[in-house]
Amino acid sequence: MADELKTRDQKLAAYAADCISEVKSNQAEFKSLVRNFPALVMSNGLGQALAFLKAKGKPAHEQLYKFVSEWVSAVVYGKKGEDLLTLIIASDSLKYRRATQETMAIAGWLKRFAEAEF
Repeated sequence: MADELKTRDQKLAAYAADCISEVKSNQAEFKSLVRNFPALVMSNGLGQALAFLKAKGKPAHEQLYKFVSEWVSAVVYGKKGEDLLTLIIASDSLKYRRATQETMAIAGWLKRFAEAEF
């Protein structure tokens, strides 16, 4: 199927599946982290949740940050490969809300695939 014909959810699912296949070690820790990440975002906000992931510095935290950052920076900001925390700090409230929505969407797919695979 041509990429331009895929729905947003199909693209999210494909990206999440690829991400989960990259998680080789710390699978149980990653699964637990991704299961709790949406609640962390909702209770603390996207910026603080991302800062938490960066500050922890553990492999599972780094991977989740990388997966979310790659997706959201490309989809919301059109800046693939740029650091999401840097982008949201400099963005307006509309972009911040959109970034939060995309984060919740990708986190949902990552959670589903982690539960299925691990």
